[in-house]
Amino acid sequence: MFSSHDGLCTIGELAEHLGVSVKTVRFYSDRGLLPEASRSTGGHRRYGPDAVERLGMIRSLRGLDLSVPEVRRILDEQDAQGGREEAGAGGALEDAVAGRLRVLGSELAALRWREAALRLVQECPPAERPDRLRLVGAVAAPPSTASLARFWRAWLPPRMPARSVTAFLEVAVPPPPDDPRPAQALAFARLHAFVTRPCGGGLGAGSCQPRAHGVAGARASAVLYAGLAEAYDLAGAELRRGAEPSPGEALDGFVDAYAGTYGARDTPGFRHVLAGRLAGDPRIDRYWELTAEVISAPGGPPEPTPGSAHDWLLAALAAQVEVVAGRGGGRRGPVGEAPVSVAPA
Repeated sequence: MFSSHDGLCTIGELAEHLGVSVKTVRFYSDRGLLPEASRSTGGHRRYGPDAVERLGMIRSLRGLDLSVPEVRRILDEQDAQGGREEAGAGGALEDAVAGRLRVLGSELAALRWREAALRLVQECPPAERPDRLRLVGAVAAPPSTASLARFWRAWLPPRMPARSVTAFLEVAVPPPPDDPRPAQALAFARLHAFVTRPCGGGLGAGSCQPRAHGVAGARASAVLYAGLAEAYDLAGAELRRGAEPSPGEALDGFVDAYAGTYGARDTPGFRHVLAGRLAGDPRIDRYWELTAEVISAPGGPPEPTPGSAHDWLLAALAAQVEVVAGRGGGRRGPVGEAPVSVAPA
């Protein structure tokens, strides 16, 4: 290749050796990525032996879809580290590869969601396609959970501590599956539609808030939701094993969360009042039904959600209250015995 008396080659020889076009070599030279060794008397570019390896490195990096500025940073770092012996050992390459992997992950997620959405439209009856198109068309690809988070931030008690809000959002907002089935894509699209038109009629999240959200202060609401989270975890384990709603540790923790928050004692009378008030609060069952569809494995039982755990606990409480009342045991507490809030039923 380097057959000239000075050991240099022309731009055409370099391009031919690496299997690229002259235009490509000129492009990298003009941007300072591939320095020339000299110019001929006629002004033509000439390159030294090290240009072969450098152009090969540039082509490899560009083949990974790294940008020209990223390639420049990698080569500059390589030059500063002493050349080819330490090529690829620097942080510039690691950072560029990690960044590209993040971008590719997002692009792949978007493609998988678009495929699920297309199959969803393809497989449904023609009469349902306009509605399906409206639903999936309103969701970005890959989907964002921002609308779900906004819904819950408006729904939760005002001035609730940020740490408590974050902890609740982690369990209440379902992460979109990496490789969704068409049914999951539909459920997520319906979930997005639900939270952007909450409680029917688009009246806003406040229309489905429990009454006591306006009563509990910031600290009290944090205590309440921390206690409920523990009770929901216990109830979720019962749901996974198919247990019927019944008294036990989960129900005791559920009642204690309310009693402790509002300074009441856990008595049969308190449980009677609590059961009545929780049963009368607004519900957002549809949210939790759709959430279960998004997170559940195909063909498997529905995954427990805070909503399904709350329903299980409320059913256990109602059954216990009914049994106690039927036996004539326990005192019916006065309606004003303790203010009561509610979790996301």
